[in-house]
Amino acid sequence: MVETPGRTPAAFLAGGHRRILAHLRDVMAGSGTGEQRLGRIVRLIATEMGADVCSCYVLRAGEVLELFATVGLNPMAVHKTRLRVGEGIIGDIAAHAKAIALADAPSHPRFAYRPETGEEPFHSMLGVPILRGGRVRGVLAIQHREERQYGDDEGEILETVAMVIADLIAAGDLLGAQEKPSLSAEALLPSRLSGVGLHRGMAMGLAVMHRHQLTITQVVADDPEREMERLHEALTRMHRSIDALVARSMAAHSDEPRDILETYRMIAEDRGWLGRIGEAIHSGLTADAAVSRVQNDTRARMNQISDPYLRERLLDFDDLAYRLLQHLAGKTSASDGVPLPDDCILVARSLGPAELLDYDRTRLRGVVLEEGTTTSHVAIVARALNIPVVGQCTGALSRIEHLDPLVIDGNHGQVFVRPGEDIQSDFADSLRRAENWERLYAEGRDLPSISRDGVAVSIQINCGLLLDLAHLADSGADGIGLYRTEIPFMVQSTYPDVPTQTALYAKVIEQAAGRRVVFRTLDVGGDKRLPYFFTEPEENPAMGWRAIRIGLDRPAMLRQQLRALLRAAAGRPLHLMFPMVAEVAEYDDARRILDMELARLARDGHPAPAALQVGVMLEVPALLWQLPALLPRVDFLSIGSNDLSQFLFAYDRGNPRLGNRYDSLSPALLSALRQLVDQCRAAEVPLSLCGEIAGRPLDAMALIGIGLRALSMSAPSVGPVKTMLRSLDVGAVSHYLDSLYRRGDRSLRNRLRAFARDHGVVI
Repeated sequence: MVETPGRTPAAFLAGGHRRILAHLRDVMAGSGTGEQRLGRIVRLIATEMGADVCSCYVLRAGEVLELFATVGLNPMAVHKTRLRVGEGIIGDIAAHAKAIALADAPSHPRFAYRPETGEEPFHSMLGVPILRGGRVRGVLAIQHREERQYGDDEGEILETVAMVIADLIAAGDLLGAQEKPSLSAEALLPSRLSGVGLHRGMAMGLAVMHRHQLTITQVVADDPEREMERLHEALTRMHRSIDALVARSMAAHSDEPRDILETYRMIAEDRGWLGRIGEAIHSGLTADAAVSRVQNDTRARMNQISDPYLRERLLDFDDLAYRLLQHLAGKTSASDGVPLPDDCILVARSLGPAELLDYDRTRLRGVVLEEGTTTSHVAIVARALNIPVVGQCTGALSRIEHLDPLVIDGNHGQVFVRPGEDIQSDFADSLRRAENWERLYAEGRDLPSISRDGVAVSIQINCGLLLDLAHLADSGADGIGLYRTEIPFMVQSTYPDVPTQTALYAKVIEQAAGRRVVFRTLDVGGDKRLPYFFTEPEENPAMGWRAIRIGLDRPAMLRQQLRALLRAAAGRPLHLMFPMVAEVAEYDDARRILDMELARLARDGHPAPAALQVGVMLEVPALLWQLPALLPRVDFLSIGSNDLSQFLFAYDRGNPRLGNRYDSLSPALLSALRQLVDQCRAAEVPLSLCGEIAGRPLDAMALIGIGLRALSMSAPSVGPVKTMLRSLDVGAVSHYLDSLYRRGDRSLRNRLRAFARDHGVVI
């Protein structure tokens, strides 16, 4: 037991925080090996905090935590006691990167007794992860004989000390050369990593590792007031740099990146975040160490949160903390001073929108992320810049070295690391073929969308951002078959009011330049959660409280959106549709709310739309048996093929075990769609299809063959689908399909591919 005469936790907390930091600085500046300094640190903590035990475990190769220093436990256990990550309370702290405070540790279900440590007499335990760069490097813990409750201040003290130990570990003073990262022969071999394509496209270039670890040379502050001044100076420079990014975005007429950066700027002024940094400085840390401390806290919280939108907000704070550290170090951005090759592929764990825009876009060819989602801010900005992105690429940081040759395929979510000459040659050939196809598509952009036998098909695009509208003219599409209104809601930190929505929708209509735009009302809920709109987690979110169900249960939201859409039209045609309608009664309820807003529009003296068409997105199979009642009520119908197919086959399309189990070209789905086409044609109700299958040439050929005459897809798919259509004899494929509907095949894909090959259809 450590002798602590007159020393109690209360006495320590009353005035010892600064003292312990000063002692830590002396220890780190003193002589001796890394392990000797670590021993002095644990003795210091035990003495100052009145603890009976203070121990430090360091993460070694193979995910093993080894006891490196202790006061209070058996010194013979040092370098002998080992725990796997996840084993015992110490292993649990490392596994979850989260502090644990226990009044009676031996009764905890995770407690793992190691007899060589002699820890039987000790009951209470407080342990914190040792973090650096968002990764766990070890665990620091104190123990007391008596059962006691630990306070937040004690946890903060240990976290501060853990920062100092993290630097000691990172310097290699503890583990020695044999534990330092090195490249094995296997690591130099070509390899392939799998992820998720966050933005389509292919690229080849050299890896540039984002966020090289910043070294904080001084943790303890000599002059806290001067550190606060440094913080405010760095914050001012950071705000100016973000303002400059916003200004550049405005000059480039890129509304969504600008909106995202505006939100990012608001987060940079968050009082809670800045307050936590200020508190850490006043406790005795330098500005750099305080920001790093808060950043580590944020990263630890991210590990505990599964909600993608809350994680996105925490990611913004993590991004800002790193950006602020750059300014404290005298740099303007993560790319400052980093030489970029002509063909650069950025590799990062995560990336903020402003960080991506820091890099020279004339050299940036692609992005590889260990994290990221399709709705993350960086994915949205990358789409605006037309940069392919592969996210959720596990192992990217450990298996890719700076300036490694990379090939990334955003279409299939693959990254080839140090590819061999054969892969590089094949990829170069693929790029040349893609460029040739792009030239062919560009040549056909202004040609009519008519088949060989004279059947006209309207080819439209799906949009969700103003920046997507540039593709309307570039692709030669007829209009926008689906404008997803929820995406601007999802990237903002607060709910947009009616004037904000009105301005946005008016811009969409203006930039469409007379082409038809179909606005889908808010489709949120399920897996598309708003950061400012709390909903309970659901077991089956795709079939839960979402879309029109939320709109009808929260009519104020729906009324505000409809009010904004009606005002935005202002004498111009307006087309809108309601998503996820399962019953005719739901459509009737939504239509009544729309009529209320039409009456309000007239009462307030606003100009009405020149023409108003109202439709439904058919995604729920139940609606297929209500068409006689529905069709007389609507002006058009649009098939949401993604949801319709998963509900029809009762499968989760996000489940990797089921993702390819049911084919969109199955007799079941095609038969259901053909019956829908026949009923809409008899009722003279226009029918279109929005979804992934519309953008695949072979699938689109089948859809046209069963009678669909309007397809909406992502902009890059317009060229391939139009080229397919102009090579197609619709009558021939329709006749061929008539012979296939009653087959029991799981898929007609191979048969239709053979038909296309035999009839010269370009797919």
